[in-house]
Amino acid sequence: MDVTSQNGDSSCRNIVIFDTTLRDGEQSPGASMNLQEKLQVAEALVELGVDVIEAGFPIASPGDFESVREIARVVKGSCVCGLARCVNADIDRAWESLKEAEDPRIHVFLATSAIHREFKLRMTQEEIIARAVAGVQRAKGYCSNVEFSPEDACRTEIDFLCKVVEATIAAGATTVNIPDTVGYTTPQEMTTRIRTLIERVPNIDQAVISIHCHNDLGMAVANSLAAVSAGAGQIECAINGLGERAGNCSLEEVVMAMRTRRDLFKVDSRVVSQKLVPTSRLVSKVTGLKVPRNKAIVGQNAFAHESGVHQDGVLKERTTYEIMSAESVGFAKNDLVLGKHSGRAALADRVKSLGFELTKEQLDVVFDAFKRLADLKKEVYDADIVEIVDQATNKHATSAAADWKYVSYRLTSGVDDEPSVKIVLSHENVEKTVESRGGDGPIHVMFNALQQVVDFPLTLKEFKIEAVSGGSDAQGSASALLEEPNSTRVYRGRATSTDVFEAALKALVDAINRVQRAHSNS
Repeated sequence: MDVTSQNGDSSCRNIVIFDTTLRDGEQSPGASMNLQEKLQVAEALVELGVDVIEAGFPIASPGDFESVREIARVVKGSCVCGLARCVNADIDRAWESLKEAEDPRIHVFLATSAIHREFKLRMTQEEIIARAVAGVQRAKGYCSNVEFSPEDACRTEIDFLCKVVEATIAAGATTVNIPDTVGYTTPQEMTTRIRTLIERVPNIDQAVISIHCHNDLGMAVANSLAAVSAGAGQIECAINGLGERAGNCSLEEVVMAMRTRRDLFKVDSRVVSQKLVPTSRLVSKVTGLKVPRNKAIVGQNAFAHESGVHQDGVLKERTTYEIMSAESVGFAKNDLVLGKHSGRAALADRVKSLGFELTKEQLDVVFDAFKRLADLKKEVYDADIVEIVDQATNKHATSAAADWKYVSYRLTSGVDDEPSVKIVLSHENVEKTVESRGGDGPIHVMFNALQQVVDFPLTLKEFKIEAVSGGSDAQGSASALLEEPNSTRVYRGRATSTDVFEAALKALVDAINRVQRAHSNS
């Protein structure tokens, strides 16, 4: 459909942005979110201007069902979508979770490629078409907005794909999605496939053609743009490119590619680009998956210039080395330095310019944390402030009364010393001291000590620490990933401190609290 884009250019064809961060994105190992975090992300996606939010796979688990149901109840302004196989129980469960949504969509899928038909489904082409049609019809009985995906469409024989698409549109599908499920295709092949569908499917004008590209060969954004150029009207993507294996098409990259090159693509979306960086930071915070510094659009270095030639050019004319402005995606123009003498008003202004909207209560927490950090550091940079906001609002949003709280620690470690640690924690206002000695180093001995506060075994699967900003007094940001043996469940904790060992300890405590919350809710 032709509507005015976010930039007010009525000559551009509008592309529907379908965000799957909360469904496919959450399937990234270690990226699971609790209900409160999913609601927070969903509300941010509405503010971002996303058209469709795929909130989850309701039949997958009671937790997924509850998340989709709550998002459907709360979200206003974007369509809320639930995924279902072409199985009656799936479709019924999806509708049960979506029925209170302002604008619900049921998304049904069924594999169609030869390899899936032979080895996974053991079904003939005729059986595939019959089941796909039945699935769409059952979903259509619940709501008018129905999407169908022939899974592994880009490895499906084109003649058979055309038949499936025609049959499901005739059955009532209003969107037909063409997934590159394993990230196998190329832009040229994608262009040919979309154009062939448009030319050969007689009722193709009765549905929106969608595209869902995975990034296994690093071409998800390029393939999505090729599909749009060929006539697709919806892109399925995720914040920070999250998703199975190598991830999905990155929402921020594909949106800004269309907007920056409107002259070429003649398309746009209603996404509010100034909210891309804040949304990226939120998703990074709640999943614990850091955005690489050199990530396009939202990475810390995306608008940084170190080369003298580049710096000179940008100072004379920004467009010499920048094809879009930092402000257009949500970065602040200048890295303003604040210190211990800076007041609440200056901090509040800086927090707002960095893209965060805080309540008075949240700002109070952030201001207290800022003052504590300013006493330890000579200068507090934007990166420090972002980390403070992330930690303060994360704690405010997800902490529970029964959580363990870090109080203090004493650590001994060295080349010739056996590592030992004494940690004081608080649980429901009662202090508990845990100690451990031995192991491979300070992180190992901390983890061994903290194992004493849980009733089940855990494995430290991954640990990372990095500087938040520059200088010898920079904060250390620590991330710990815990895993339950013989389980696929993983839990990520994050924390920051100018003391890197304290940051590590707090991250481990955060992860353990997430484990305990999951067990108490199961």
